[in-house]
Amino acid sequence: MSMTDTLYDSVAPLRNVSALTSLVDRVRGRAFGLPGMATFYGPSGFGKSTAATYATNAFGACHIEVQPLWRSKQLLSGIAFELGLRPARTAADMFEQVARELSVHQRPLLIDEADRLIRDDMVEVVRGLYEASAVPVILIGEEELPTKLMKWERVHGRMLDWIAAQPAELADVTQLAAIYARDIEISDELKARLLDQSSGSLRRVSTNLAHVRETALAQGWSRVGLAEWGSRAFFRGEAPPPRREHAIERSRQQTASRTARRA
Repeated sequence: MSMTDTLYDSVAPLRNVSALTSLVDRVRGRAFGLPGMATFYGPSGFGKSTAATYATNAFGACHIEVQPLWRSKQLLSGIAFELGLRPARTAADMFEQVARELSVHQRPLLIDEADRLIRDDMVEVVRGLYEASAVPVILIGEEELPTKLMKWERVHGRMLDWIAAQPAELADVTQLAAIYARDIEISDELKARLLDQSSGSLRRVSTNLAHVRETALAQGWSRVGLAEWGSRAFFRGEAPPPRREHAIERSRQQTASRTARRA
């Protein structure tokens, strides 16, 4: 089994992976006449993009991440590229090209960073693709995305459901430990502390698990619990405070001293 297969299998039971795959499945199997768009939203770090990658593989979906400077033509070109097409020259031709390809193969369309669609008519382009192809379209974005979409009634009214990504739970920590802290046994008590100090962010959970593994390897531990971890800090996403001038000078002197000893 390759590393990619291991990662793919390991993320499958994550809470938000299950939530998004269930949502895509529901939209695909909706009754005739029901809307075929949906929104998956939540704060940064909750694993939405990881869930989107898994769902893309599971359903053969087209997954596109809207880039900061894109407009409608770049959006259509990006979708065409992900579909394996050579983009047509004009935006109108690309729209027809993409809509036809989606319709023929009925591939769900997952649009990440969908908040960036709201700034101009890109969101209407996405609605048009949905209308022309009838494929499931899932918008994935930040916590305020459902509120932002209220401005676009023709899009808002075509939502089958709105699903909120949930904060990480202990089961997620255990799953991710197999990836980011492999070969290290972590006690349930330390996992609970790590989860609490990660503030529900799967990204911070992953970062902190990697920190646990690095520390364990450096200390020669095969098992880490509260006793071994002691008062060591976990990454909480907070910016470090500015250093005083004397602290910077002391750090510089210590670095120079270590360099001189090695020489």
